[in-house]
Amino acid sequence: MSLFHQIALSCLPGIGSVLARNLLSYFGNEEEVFKAKSRHLGKVPGIGPKTKELIIKHEVFKFAEHELKFIEKYKIKPFFLTDGDYPKRLRNCSDAPVMLYFKGNADLNNTKIISIVGTRNATDYGKEICKNLIADLKIHDPLVVSGLAYGIDGAAHKESLKLDIPSIGVLAHGLDRIYPAQHRNMAEKMLDCGGLLTEFMSGTIPDRENFPKRNRIIAGLSDVTIVVEANIKGGALITAELANSYNRDVFAFPGRINDEFSLGCNYLIKTHRANLITKAADIEYIMGWNRDIEKPVKPQLSLLINLTEDEQVIANVLSSNGSVAVDELSYLTGLQQSRLAVTLLGMEMKGTITSLPGKVYKLVQ
Repeated sequence: MSLFHQIALSCLPGIGSVLARNLLSYFGNEEEVFKAKSRHLGKVPGIGPKTKELIIKHEVFKFAEHELKFIEKYKIKPFFLTDGDYPKRLRNCSDAPVMLYFKGNADLNNTKIISIVGTRNATDYGKEICKNLIADLKIHDPLVVSGLAYGIDGAAHKESLKLDIPSIGVLAHGLDRIYPAQHRNMAEKMLDCGGLLTEFMSGTIPDRENFPKRNRIIAGLSDVTIVVEANIKGGALITAELANSYNRDVFAFPGRINDEFSLGCNYLIKTHRANLITKAADIEYIMGWNRDIEKPVKPQLSLLINLTEDEQVIANVLSSNGSVAVDELSYLTGLQQSRLAVTLLGMEMKGTITSLPGKVYKLVQ
């Protein structure tokens, strides 16, 4: 596939995950999109006259050419929406970025990925929570994701680096700069233990409207989102709401009722938008994360009989992967969420599978 045309497709205004998939489905690949005639483009759902003109006139090619040179010069890893190594959790989100740019060495499809978010005005209480939480979760070899901002974000990255836990900073700008500038040294260290990820091309500055877009990547990239300290308004609560909309688990640490930066966490808990937690063991229990590092014994598929075609597909995936979250099951099996839900229920009633906390399923041994 042509990286140049993939970048060009991502440059088109208003082209998100849905429209990109429509175009690729209709024309076969990104290069053919830009070869398409006007009458054919007009048949693609969601493609209006303005976008059609941009495609035909190749007006985005100059931006794609500049970005391709930047990627090659600084050895940046691009991920296109249809790439096999595109973050699988994020790809399951309807508003997933068409293109991602990554610099670092972390596995964006790590077995366990956690996002830690919170206020920029972190207290000593919040920083201590981050320190203890990350230390206790180290046994699971997680990938820690946050937004490289001041406060809780910075504390999460800092503690991860101390413990040699890979940490990803998701940026609201291009990879040609670091914001805030005071975190430059930390960001450079993260390149050797984690990395930096963004959907924004070089030259993009950290405008206000970019941060909610950044937050959806933080939420979509992870199995769980953990809010440590947060006001009633702000990016942390937006990230938590996004995680809920993606059917991901959300956790929040409670605080005193008159503390400004506990109001957001208490609100999430009170309105059942987040699970109340006080320690890492609460996350392990709800998510079904066993502290025993031994690999589980795979059930014998030969013992599974009378399975439908869809059930057999699910059984094969669970046999190969052990316990699997429902979003990942949908991706690995290719089954739509509604069809998958019905099939899983049937398999539970047969006693073929069991449901674990955190919307995770495994075969009954």
